[in-house]
Amino acid sequence: MSTHLILVENLKDWRSQYPDVPVVSARDYLMDPESYKTRATRVVNLCRGYGYLSTGYYCSLLAEARRHRVIPSVHTLTDLSSKAIYSLNVDDLDELLQKALVRRAKDSDDKRFDTLVCFGRSEDPELRDIGRQLFELFPAPLLKVEFRRRERWQLASLKPVHVGQLKGEQHGFFADALSGYLSKRWRSARSRSVSRYDIAILYNPDEKLPPSNEAALRRFIEAGRKLGADVELITRKDYNRLAEYDALFIRETTNIDHHTYSFAKKAEAEGMAVIDDPESIVKCTNKVYLTELLTNHKVPVPRSLILRKGEPVDLAKAVGFPAVLKIPDGSFSRGVFKAKDAGEANEITAGLFKESDLILAQEYLYTDFDWRIGVLDGEPLFACQYFMSPAHWQIVHHKDGDEFDEGGFTTLPIPDVPKPVLNAALSAARLIGKGFYGVDLKSRDDKVVVIEVNDNPNVEEGVEDGVLGGALYEKIMQSLVRRVEDRRRG
Repeated sequence: MSTHLILVENLKDWRSQYPDVPVVSARDYLMDPESYKTRATRVVNLCRGYGYLSTGYYCSLLAEARRHRVIPSVHTLTDLSSKAIYSLNVDDLDELLQKALVRRAKDSDDKRFDTLVCFGRSEDPELRDIGRQLFELFPAPLLKVEFRRRERWQLASLKPVHVGQLKGEQHGFFADALSGYLSKRWRSARSRSVSRYDIAILYNPDEKLPPSNEAALRRFIEAGRKLGADVELITRKDYNRLAEYDALFIRETTNIDHHTYSFAKKAEAEGMAVIDDPESIVKCTNKVYLTELLTNHKVPVPRSLILRKGEPVDLAKAVGFPAVLKIPDGSFSRGVFKAKDAGEANEITAGLFKESDLILAQEYLYTDFDWRIGVLDGEPLFACQYFMSPAHWQIVHHKDGDEFDEGGFTTLPIPDVPKPVLNAALSAARLIGKGFYGVDLKSRDDKVVVIEVNDNPNVEEGVEDGVLGGALYEKIMQSLVRRVEDRRRG
């Protein structure tokens, strides 16, 4: 039996006329995971804001890490944050919209109006079907939907709102909609099918630390052609051409608030095979989410503590010094800092809290190298040891401007990888999905811990292909081709 849980940032936001269900503060939910371990939990996140790395964002993110069913999901929040993304999904509603508003076009001079949609119910009876369709595409508790008319009616914007913004009769409307929603089963969105067979590789020719160098990109193209696929390099300028392809392989550093995520979302909406998929990008990008996910599934991680802005903690007791402090969505060693004592930690966290409501603190484990295990479709693909850059504690030492130093590497056959390292890497990757991942680990004495899982792991000629050679590129392209063929079969 599922348990319902309502999250609010301020308990005063919850009125007595609302349904009698458990209500907890966002702070308690975020900072007291032991009290909310039950998996059969349906979470309704009613925080006052859902902006990227806000408290509301983290409530949905960590709910997913705890295997709770949450609305809105991080996918929905990310979709709603960008009109370029959500516009992809609302085009199909155009005909329904014109029919719904034909009377308004005749009887009124309105050129612009908005309506409230609560759990798929529109407060405007004319838009009942539109509200239901929008909720299927973007499952969010409360949406303000704005329409504009030029020659035709258009959906101008979709914006999440919170209960504190409701007025008058809207409170009763919200209460009825929530009661009806909680009595129903939760469903997932549909996906489309595809019919063509071409592969696009998204890359950035100007990126300083790309996941694949030019030689590796050529090897991917050659491998694809051997499999009967046409492979083309594309850049962010080719966004409007993406639907011409059957598959997308992202070879540019990904992030949520970035065009790479928009490409992945559009590819998914078009029914294309995509590596890595939007869900994997969301899960892997945020280190706070990863730590919670791995911890809940007993995958070994360094001693860790999630820090919340304004919440004093004893880092010396929790993780010890020196401590590693991380911005949730850094990459290539960016946004990762080492604090030797409490004073230095306070200085670092003050800066990081300007970017995120939560940051991650972990114990510092010195090793000469980090392991990177490449995992594809749930199976190990390659294994590397990345050594620390000279006179530094990280693999990549970022200096002023675009300058950086990197350490050396060793590539090993999979059978030569210690079993504890390999098992931890596979356990971590399989929690994310069946895409292409790079799992970073540290091993010292008998201790093995997972540092992070990367959705967009490096594949460079002369490095990760040191054991498999051309077969490495062929295995990856075979995975993409197989995904395309699976979609063809329906």
